[in-house]
Amino acid sequence: MTDLPGQGAALNVHGAGSDRPEKEVLRIGFMPLADCAPLVMASILGFDEKYGIKLALDRQQSWSGMRDRLTNGELDAAHALYGLLYGLQMGIGSAAREMAVLMNLNQNGQSIVLSRAIAAAGVQDGAGLAALMREQPRRYTFGHTFPTGNHAMWLCYWLAAAGIDPLAQTRLVTVPPSQMAVNLEAGHMDGFCAGEPWSRRAVMEASGALVASSGQVWPDHPGKALGARADFVARHPNACRALVAALLDTARWLDASTTNREAAAEVLASPAYVHADVELLRACLVPRRSDFPGLRFFGEGEATFPWLSDGMWFLTQQRRWGLLREDPDYLGVAARVNRVELYRDAAQLAGVDLPSAAMRSSTLMDGRVWDGSDPLAYAASFDIHQRDPQPLSA
Repeated sequence: MTDLPGQGAALNVHGAGSDRPEKEVLRIGFMPLADCAPLVMASILGFDEKYGIKLALDRQQSWSGMRDRLTNGELDAAHALYGLLYGLQMGIGSAAREMAVLMNLNQNGQSIVLSRAIAAAGVQDGAGLAALMREQPRRYTFGHTFPTGNHAMWLCYWLAAAGIDPLAQTRLVTVPPSQMAVNLEAGHMDGFCAGEPWSRRAVMEASGALVASSGQVWPDHPGKALGARADFVARHPNACRALVAALLDTARWLDASTTNREAAAEVLASPAYVHADVELLRACLVPRRSDFPGLRFFGEGEATFPWLSDGMWFLTQQRRWGLLREDPDYLGVAARVNRVELYRDAAQLAGVDLPSAAMRSSTLMDGRVWDGSDPLAYAASFDIHQRDPQPLSA
């Protein structure tokens, strides 16, 4: 793809002296989703080589497989669910492992889809689903992609905001992202939450109706994170800094123009990456619907910063749904996992502005304000919650 903007412009600015990357070829796992774009385009455009590293991208088939390869050392870093990394840190469903969030890779970009049959019954939102469940009581089944991950948390939050107890009133199942639309069409599920392009595929193929974007649940929420094992970061700080700087350059490029987004869609359509129709990927990367916030990769550095409050929010929801038996040291865990100082060094290298604080304030769909100031009270404040341990998948 030699005609892409930026191709061949690399100038090695980080390849010698005491800050030389300890490892030049980095094995990076990614899932076939639209928000893997920063990793793919960093490699295609040579932003990695600019900082003295080379990304060896490794396409994964499931989040559980990604988790296992990341923790056993087959992967150096990964395009990972934010909640998956925090679940590993806390030992939810597996042995606890010290993890690191190096940066946020995107904001927004996931959706909640209901089946064609439910949409045909007139359901357009959570309130309509709650009414249908009262009128036609049964055990409704909804899919997410990983028990501690983003999609499970958005789905549970959306259901609970409508007065539906996701653990008591529904059956939650774990399904790989690319299999969501197929399972919905086959009638195995009543709905799901997944990342793009797989929710839009269900809509385009008329197997379901898109009723909420994750950006409507939490505007400009954290999406995927760049995750690594803490021991890898400790041994390779310069390589990790170079990796973050390269991805900051790429995120800035992706947000710079519609032309760049369209070029990325053409690349991602390849079987080596997302393996989806290019028009479907264009719809994800260059959205036409203003009511469904699109993927945000850079946002002048706001979308990439590893906000401590973002990590803390996932802990509050994991506590809310019984995945954590007791309240953790919310701020202490986030400060240990999210590598703000490493990010600041990389941002300086890439010429990216930094926010004035490591916390931010957001208003979620139910009007609740989350700013990280009182996580204990926030986690305990919900009317619908499950404090006793109970799995989020069947």
